[in-house]
Amino acid sequence: MKAPSSLPTIGIDFGTSNSAVACRVDGEARLLPIEGTATTLPTAIFFNAEDRTTHFGRDAIGQYLSGTEGRLMRSLKSLLGSALMQEKTAIHDGLVSFEDIIARFLRELAVRASRELGQMPERVVIGRPVHFVDDDPKRDERAEESLRVAARAAGFREIAFQLEPIAAAFDYEQRVAKESIVLIVDIGGGTSDFTVVRVGPERAAREDRSDDVLATSGVHIGGTDFDQRLNLERVMPQFGFRHHGPQGREVPSKVFFELSSWHLINWLYAAKAVRQAKDLRTSYSDTRLHDRLMAVLEERHGHRIASAVEAAKIDVSLSDAPTAIDLGCAERGLTVSLSPADMAEQLASPLENVIACAHACVKRAGLRSGDLDAIYLTGGSSALRPFQHALRRSFAGVNLVEGDLFGGVATGLACAASTQLGA
Repeated sequence: MKAPSSLPTIGIDFGTSNSAVACRVDGEARLLPIEGTATTLPTAIFFNAEDRTTHFGRDAIGQYLSGTEGRLMRSLKSLLGSALMQEKTAIHDGLVSFEDIIARFLRELAVRASRELGQMPERVVIGRPVHFVDDDPKRDERAEESLRVAARAAGFREIAFQLEPIAAAFDYEQRVAKESIVLIVDIGGGTSDFTVVRVGPERAAREDRSDDVLATSGVHIGGTDFDQRLNLERVMPQFGFRHHGPQGREVPSKVFFELSSWHLINWLYAAKAVRQAKDLRTSYSDTRLHDRLMAVLEERHGHRIASAVEAAKIDVSLSDAPTAIDLGCAERGLTVSLSPADMAEQLASPLENVIACAHACVKRAGLRSGDLDAIYLTGGSSALRPFQHALRRSFAGVNLVEGDLFGGVATGLACAASTQLGA
């Protein structure tokens, strides 16, 4: 697909787990293929230490999992608003800011989009969560500004932002035949965002849609939090989480929380962190668990385990049947099971908070659940079976509509470009 030169603006859904790019062509918003024929790109960068090359997306993850020496970075969006954004990290022989690393990823998205557009896009509408950081407006502002600086460094001259659930509403609006009041539910990798919005064919052409947005809310809980929870509860006990040592004290838990958090795993591979983990051995009564922990850290298998947990979560949700998480990288033949009941139990608490945020959004709009015509789902984690069950119970009688779980926000951002940047 080659777009005419009059369409230099793209919409970017820079996600915690996956990213997507869309643009308007002949008046229609379309997703662009950005990795082969795929319209999503895992938000991952691998810095190859052997030949000093940089890899993105599935290629990045593949390089890492193949055992290539280097550094894998995922969940980059989770860094926005954190203290780490002010720091630099070692890449090859130099120190690179996390802002620059995000800029490199955005630049790669632009380059891949240019292959379809026939030119480098210089204008962009980027999606952002309702809150990068919960209950801290100043850090939230800094997070958006960091993303703006990164986008500028990536080569974009005109940059605008749109709330991700509002972008999803624009995508949903393209398929409705009459005016409706809809709760947009966007459960991404790092945040859960909600918007109550009035949509309809006649409203779609309006330049100012501010009156149609009845309420927004969001909470910093998403797919990576679900993964971490499952990792902690099902996998980390195999390495000593909640294990009591000779004197009855639990093994310090910090290492397990970091090992189950994508964006913190790399820090555990530093020499100092490995030494600290070795020193924990006296805290164990069963040193076999410590042997497993050290095997993971010394052989750098943290991301491999995190990927296995994520894959198991998806498998259980799709099949509604138990599956096994392979931990053979820590000890030959080691596996742990994950059943639908396990997943429902261990995700109950975070999902309760997510559902409460959805109800708060409806209440903020001055409505009750019965006033909603539909609930529109987008974001990969909205497909989780325990979440959909909880949503149906809590919003009984309201129609649930599944959108493009991975591309709906990007498509909506491309729609927003016409009003925000005049594209």
